[in-house]
Amino acid sequence: MKKILFLTGTRADFGKIKSLISILDNHQKFEVFVFVTGMHLQNEYGYTLIEIERCNFKNVHSFENHTHETTMDLTLAKTIVGFSSYCKTVKPDLIVIHGDRVETLAGAIVGSLNNILVAHIEGGELSGTVDELIRHSVTKLSHIHFVSNQEAKKRLLQMGEVKSSIYTIGSPDIDIMFSNTLPTKQSVKEYYKINFEQYGIVMFHPVTTEANQMKQYSEDFVDSLLDVDENFVVIFPNNDLGSRYIINSYLKIKDNPKFRIFPSLRFEYFLVLLKNAKFIIGNSSAGIREAPYYGIPIINIGTRQQNRSLNADIINVDYNKDNIIKALHSVTFHKTCPVINDFGNGKSAELFLNFLLSTKIWEINHQKEFKNINF
Repeated sequence: MKKILFLTGTRADFGKIKSLISILDNHQKFEVFVFVTGMHLQNEYGYTLIEIERCNFKNVHSFENHTHETTMDLTLAKTIVGFSSYCKTVKPDLIVIHGDRVETLAGAIVGSLNNILVAHIEGGELSGTVDELIRHSVTKLSHIHFVSNQEAKKRLLQMGEVKSSIYTIGSPDIDIMFSNTLPTKQSVKEYYKINFEQYGIVMFHPVTTEANQMKQYSEDFVDSLLDVDENFVVIFPNNDLGSRYIINSYLKIKDNPKFRIFPSLRFEYFLVLLKNAKFIIGNSSAGIREAPYYGIPIINIGTRQQNRSLNADIINVDYNKDNIIKALHSVTFHKTCPVINDFGNGKSAELFLNFLLSTKIWEINHQKEFKNINF
């Protein structure tokens, strides 16, 4: 049996890797372990460890790593200590990490410095701000790359990664997006006590490189939402530097009947709400990745996603309140077409399993090499 250790630090990355964990956890050739940390253990963000425990994975270990939103470096250090200790207990054959969070970087550091194979999900993408620095650093610390598309693969080759270490599987959350086991819209609305029929989804995250401006950005954003005759399902930001300003700005609308505010939503339930929304507004990757697959109109605010693959027909605006209001007034007339196959076709978990079942992937050298490109 191969021991596979997944690391998750946020509700977002868990939504991405859930199908991958499940398909291995149910396979006789793999013993799966899940290391849970970060936002999952913070009450303020919904204590989403509960959602992971509901999946009934065989081996789940939690570790509290959070220090303060201003000390991402210390959170990184604390995660390294906790994850390193757990790795020495489990002795995994492979560590699987996702994306561009500090927890992801911690997993890559621990694996690479302890001679453990590291597989990175969704490397080679452009995420902007400090997240992009983390994502590319993780790439250089990882041995195996499960990428979403050919563009991401090209970037990894440009970064000197060996072609035989890159596997294109699509984006794993697409597996869940088009699953026939998603709950009904009515059951989701009843579960979360959402009384209005039509609504927009709000997901607004801090931009760490603009932390000093986030207070004003947050206040203007909330004022924009109040200015229009729409209902909104509001989801808390991630816990990056500046998140406190956004959460505090939501106090202004917490008792307003136009709004339902949640620290977090179960991923499948979120997808159902997104699929049936009038539009999504904010700066979340959900507006770049998931919403286009459902053909949902998108208002993307500010700089957080400026380097992402903006293939969908997206309304891009700056942080100016008047411009956001104009976008909100026009979005219901904005026609979009569902995106096809930008990030796979819902077979990511199956491809992931097949690659891990092959002998080739286990023969990848722990000692990385840099592949020069002939210009």
